[in-house]
This record gives sequence, C-alpha cells and structure tokens, in this order.
Amino acid sequence: MNNSSLDFSEKPLFNEEIVSFLNQKVKEFNAPDFIQDDPISIPHLFTKKEDIEIAGFLAALLSWGQRKTILSKSKILLSLMDNEPYNFLISAEEKDFLPFNSFVHRTLNGNDTCHLINALSSLYQSGQTLESLFMLGYQHSKSVPEGISAIRSFILSFPKGTSGIQRHLSDPQSGSAAKRMCMFLRWMVRKDTNGVDFGIWKGISPAQLYCPLDIHSGRVARLLGLLNRKQNDWKAVEELTASLRLLDADDPVKYDFALFGIGVSEGFS
Repeated sequence: MNNSSLDFSEKPLFNEEIVSFLNQKVKEFNAPDFIQDDPISIPHLFTKKEDIEIAGFLAALLSWGQRKTILSKSKILLSLMDNEPYNFLISAEEKDFLPFNSFVHRTLNGNDTCHLINALSSLYQSGQTLESLFMLGYQHSKSVPEGISAIRSFILSFPKGTSGIQRHLSDPQSGSAAKRMCMFLRWMVRKDTNGVDFGIWKGISPAQLYCPLDIHSGRVARLLGLLNRKQNDWKAVEELTASLRLLDADDPVKYDFALFGIGVSEGFS
C-alpha cells in the first residue's frame, strides 16, 4: 500500500492496514535524521549520563512552542551552566544562580528558572539524581505517575520566593497528560539500535512507559482509532497507551514516532 495516500476522511478501523501504516512510520521517524530538529538533540550534545539526564529534563520542560525556539532556548540555558550541567549543579553557589534571573521562555520567567536550577543543584549536591528521585516514587507500586510526582514534589518543596514553577511541572495524579514528562521518560528509558532514545535509566522497563499526548498526537490517534476519549488528559494517555500495548507490549511508546510522523507528513500538526 502507498502510506502517503491513506484516506483519513473517515475514521478508519483498527486493522492490519493501520498497523502496517503505523509500523512504517515508526521506521521512518525512529532514525538518526529525526534527532537534528527535535528537542532530543539537546541531550545528544552530551556523553556523560548525568549531563544527558539533566540536559534532557531541561529541554523537555522547555518543549512547547516552535521547535527552533525550543532548541535555541535550551542551548542558552545550558550555556549558563558552562555546558557542563552536572559539574555546574554539584558545585554551584548562590552567586552562580544570578544569571538565570534573566532567562525567559514563553511563560517561564527568571524567577521560575532560578527556582528550578536551585532545586536541581540541591538534588545533585545531596547525591541524588533525577533517576533516583523518579524511582523513589515509582518503585513501591510500579507507578509512572507517582514517579513523575516525586520529581515534581521535590522541585516544588525547594523554597524560592514566589516562583510559579508549578505551572511548568504537570502532575498526572491530578489528571494532566504530562506530555513533556512522558517524552522525557521515553528519552531516558527506551533504547533500540536506532540511536534516538538513550536507555540510560535501567530501573523501569520500556513496557511501563506511557505515550506522550498533545493536541496533535491526540488528533492523529483518534483518526486512527487508537483513542476515543475527547479530552487530552491522563485518562486519554492511559487509553492510548493501552491501545499501543496491543501492538507491541514490550515497547508501546515507539509509536510516539508514528503519531508525530503522521502529524507532520499528513499535515495534522
């Protein structure tokens, strides 16, 4: 079949043709060429595990708006850390946080950024990491939402004036789709031979991940019969991921590439 000519005028059945189409899009987009213009290119600038983790987290949090701007702002933020995020965080003193007061990305202001960087510095100076923090929440009930909430709670517990950082840290336990955190987890946990995702977090299986969901991927998922729920919330994330696990129980979130690719190539995003 010619994938580019697939007719989306009516909602298709979840059938072999759709599965073949999705798998083709995974192959097309889960490739090194994908990295160049995607926010995942930011952690790919680093080789040390801690640097990849930190850079990935920051790039994921900045991932809304135009991708060109996301990449530019991520690089600016990392340059304030001398492009050595782990070394910066473990050795930073109060005066080292002052330059972050001038950093702005959309609704993320300097005060929010200072709160975030201070909290991350406290985390790494205590000998913990984003991975260990996530696992503290995840390990008791194998709950990804609890792992995400553990990271969020730590950052919010770190006092920093009147920061509004909470609006940039979505909480699936409050019903949010938490798209950026699900994307970050995909980067850290998934690993295959294609070299896009990193697979540096070993305590959670790719089978346990949830698919990132936003307005574009949600629209495509509904057209393909993968999702019925109208709201783009955590219940929709659970429904979509359950559908994807029917296609590949071991690696359902690889289909994030397909949903993104269809959105781009078929003009949905």
